[in-house]
Amino acid sequence: MDREEIIRQAQEAFAERIRSELDRIERMKEDNEIKDFSKLDRIVVGILPGDGIGPIIMEQALRVVKKLLAPELESGRVELRTIEGMTIEHRVETMQSLPDEVFEACKQCDVLVKGPFVTPRAGDGLPNLVSANSLLRRQLQLFAAVRPIRIPEKGIDWTFFRENIEGEYILGNKGIQVNEDLAIDFKVCTRPGAERIARAAFDFARKNGKKNVTVVTKANIVKLVDGNFVQTVHRIGETEYPEIEVTEKLVDAMAAKMMDPEFSKGMEVIVLPNLYGDIVTDVAAEHQGGLGSASSSNIGNKYALFEAIHGTAPYLMSHGRGPYANPCSLIRAMGEMMAHIGYGDRKAILEKALDICTVTEKKLVVTTLPEDASAAEFTDYLLETIDKLQSN
Repeated sequence: MDREEIIRQAQEAFAERIRSELDRIERMKEDNEIKDFSKLDRIVVGILPGDGIGPIIMEQALRVVKKLLAPELESGRVELRTIEGMTIEHRVETMQSLPDEVFEACKQCDVLVKGPFVTPRAGDGLPNLVSANSLLRRQLQLFAAVRPIRIPEKGIDWTFFRENIEGEYILGNKGIQVNEDLAIDFKVCTRPGAERIARAAFDFARKNGKKNVTVVTKANIVKLVDGNFVQTVHRIGETEYPEIEVTEKLVDAMAAKMMDPEFSKGMEVIVLPNLYGDIVTDVAAEHQGGLGSASSSNIGNKYALFEAIHGTAPYLMSHGRGPYANPCSLIRAMGEMMAHIGYGDRKAILEKALDICTVTEKKLVVTTLPEDASAAEFTDYLLETIDKLQSN
């Protein structure tokens, strides 16, 4: 194939990507109806246990939510509904990352809580299925990944708002292999996409008495996409939330120096594009106590999904240590879910109990080693602590 034909084919492929993104922008502009949970007679919480350690830690997380929402579950105001079919075995059998019947069941719920899913990688012997996590976020329009990071002993109480759909990930499997010497992937930023994540961050800041929103990019190098993202955050802040300060950080400095008190002084709410948010929130979670300690909320106008941010832990499972996995990430996700559907008081009790169990009292420790606490033993301890708090 000659050079001009190679260029022509690449141009056609690129034009198709542009068309699909322009169509998506129009759909985004129409997606503006926000669900009001206070007006629902019944709130359905879909439960997706996941793969690997997922079912193990989900069992413990459900024990906690059944304790804290006992009156609502008994009255039928809240329903917990397990959704089958999202195991890697079933996804491989159907050759669908998100099987049709599973997606239909998800849409019948108001919110979802999920354990980790296997995402196949080259060399692991599985079909090259795309990420089920990404498909759920895109198809349910869950544009904001919200990750709280709390380290009380260091005075850290941060909330990250990661744009959840665009950036490098939206066309992650739709790059162009121009020829054997050249491959091109894409990074996408749309004005509606940047505006809605910015507003989500500023709304949270205003409702929770926060005075600072920090935007994290690499806009000094990626001048158009990251530059537009930064400009959008500033514009939304200046015109709609003038009482909130906006500051900027570069992503490499943020990853390296976030624990430096001078560098992070004043940071409260952090808003980031997709890839940077994925990386920086994992780094922050490690400082908090590891990925097993952190949760993520994926928020859209109509649906929401709450999850652990770690993977399926194949090493633990292959070495018989699955029962000793840390359940705190998924337990915290349940707390975020309860707050989202209108039970912030239950989340507050859970956060106090977790602080006691993991920071101040710390009678049991989960290290994933059999000589320390199992997931079930830690949850027993947590439930006892919740009992004490509720009786006071």
